[in-house]
Amino acid sequence: MKRILLPVAALAILAACGGKSRQVVTPEPLSPAAELRLRLDSVVDAGKYLFGHHDDTAYGHTWEYEEGGSDVKAVTGEYPALMSWDLGLIEVDSARNLDGVPFGFIRSQIAAQHARGGFNTISWHPINPATRGNSWDTSVAPLADSVMLDTLTVWIDRAAAFIASLKDADGKPLPVIFRPWHENSGSWFWWGSGSATPEQYIALYRLTRERFDSAGIDNVLWAYSPDKDLTREQYLSTYPGDDYVDILGADIYAFDGEEGIGQYTERVRAQLPMVVDEARRRGKIAAFTETGLEGLPVADWYTRVLRPLTDSLGIAYVCVWRNGIQTQKPEHFYVPYPGHPSEADFRLYHDTSNALFVK
Repeated sequence: MKRILLPVAALAILAACGGKSRQVVTPEPLSPAAELRLRLDSVVDAGKYLFGHHDDTAYGHTWEYEEGGSDVKAVTGEYPALMSWDLGLIEVDSARNLDGVPFGFIRSQIAAQHARGGFNTISWHPINPATRGNSWDTSVAPLADSVMLDTLTVWIDRAAAFIASLKDADGKPLPVIFRPWHENSGSWFWWGSGSATPEQYIALYRLTRERFDSAGIDNVLWAYSPDKDLTREQYLSTYPGDDYVDILGADIYAFDGEEGIGQYTERVRAQLPMVVDEARRRGKIAAFTETGLEGLPVADWYTRVLRPLTDSLGIAYVCVWRNGIQTQKPEHFYVPYPGHPSEADFRLYHDTSNALFVK
């Protein structure tokens, strides 16, 4: 069985005093975010990385909201070490997110994942504040209108309030990775390159971080994750700054089945080592923040394609997207479910890769 490293606790420091006696100096307690940083660093130092899956315990290919449900667990016997969740529609006080998952359920599952020794990451697909269309509505560029910043500030505060509400059984804030305004180098989101200048994007990201900080929220590590095909200069052109970011990542998906393997491999090898190098130079964490092959038409994709790309990369985690419910999106899944042709390959990936899972 693969086990992830347990949470890191602050240790007492023994200091010599004039050569006479020794006294125990108790350091200031670490914040939840600082503890999370140490845990992620220990994973990388061990030559491992967390395997992540979006909405893992909410629904799967043939089920939804079942006690203990998880397609990853059904195939491998363990949960993913990292679970991904989304805050889309929290901005308008909805009880459910954009995929219909209740926010109360997300809160409970983040706590459950933490209790079993796992990690959690959160993305956000807010609606367009100018049109009230979804995140992919680019018909109006809201960041060009300063009035929209007032609305966005309210929305950011609502997202902050939800994350501040994440507590364990003892009332301690639960540490999470927050990854707002992702894939900004693409043009499909209203905060992306087709709708926002680099300066506008940086201002939006910094506003988000500053609103959280002003509320005293100390359980968040901040991730920056543009999309694919970027040079170092392009990647850094919208970088919010070292004071605002803790994790440098990239979202790179595989397309076109077997025919697309070469292109996917080239894209990952062209960009992720640069991201890892930049993270190390800046004292940050590197991650493969989103990836996957929809529908898994390549039966050995995990062992033949993903494993060689990630096993020695020096990232803290890799996260694949969700398994949609079969009756709604039959080909929209990124990990195999029981009975899928990739089932045996995924178990082999679980058993032989440097990826970590959790009981």
